[in-house]
Amino acid sequence: MTSVSDCFQSLRDRGQCALIPFITAGDPDLDTTAKALRVLDASGADIIELGVPYSDPLADGPVIQAAATRALGRGVKLEDVLKIVKEVQPEIKAPIILFTYYNPIFYRGVEPFLQQIKAAGVQGLVVPDLPLEEAETLLKPAAAMGIEVTLLVAPTSPIERIQAIATQSQGFIYLVSVTGVTGMRTQVGSRVEELLKNLRSTTNKPIGVGFGISEPEHALQVKNWGSDAVIVGSACVKRLAQGTPEEGLNSLATFCQSLKQALL
Repeated sequence: MTSVSDCFQSLRDRGQCALIPFITAGDPDLDTTAKALRVLDASGADIIELGVPYSDPLADGPVIQAAATRALGRGVKLEDVLKIVKEVQPEIKAPIILFTYYNPIFYRGVEPFLQQIKAAGVQGLVVPDLPLEEAETLLKPAAAMGIEVTLLVAPTSPIERIQAIATQSQGFIYLVSVTGVTGMRTQVGSRVEELLKNLRSTTNKPIGVGFGISEPEHALQVKNWGSDAVIVGSACVKRLAQGTPEEGLNSLATFCQSLKQALL
């Protein structure tokens, strides 16, 4: 089982930029989610971010919110998501990062939650509503279990805060490219290049850029600016939800392959 850090190190050794697609678990259904994880792995994904459906996804734009609402409407729960991860993880190379809000963690308790996701084979964790000031309660026990908790850097963060987040983040640093929620945009935020330079001057940890990347051209641009990873969410979720499940999977595979090709 490859860790997130080991995956980044291997890519760095080969001079490559990581592709991290995101999908929402349970949309359009759990069986398709399992197939999508295999499809993404076979289509060039280096790491896969799997979103746990949540009723109040503050960081997510309309595409991912709608996907979460559909999944919740079908009764999808964390236990269902982890069952899929446990089934698929031994068959794929890409580490799986779980994207979840803090409330489900708090509800279950930090230790029981971490034990549960570790048993399923989850390698990393992104919690977008976890502030730096509260992160220690999750970072330490997660590290002890071998789960890497990645923190987010906002484009509006002052340099002192960026440095503090970079110091604490595990696996990589998640640089949010725009102010606002996730979603497809026509261009990447203009401050990303400057933010990447600022981050690079303070840390040697891998940096991944997400929010608003929806085309191969965007992925290439971010790579050329010096990012170690490109994170693509809404564009993947939208394609998987279109048409029949089979059509969605085919569209997702083609799109993932085009992103990977742009990064080579």
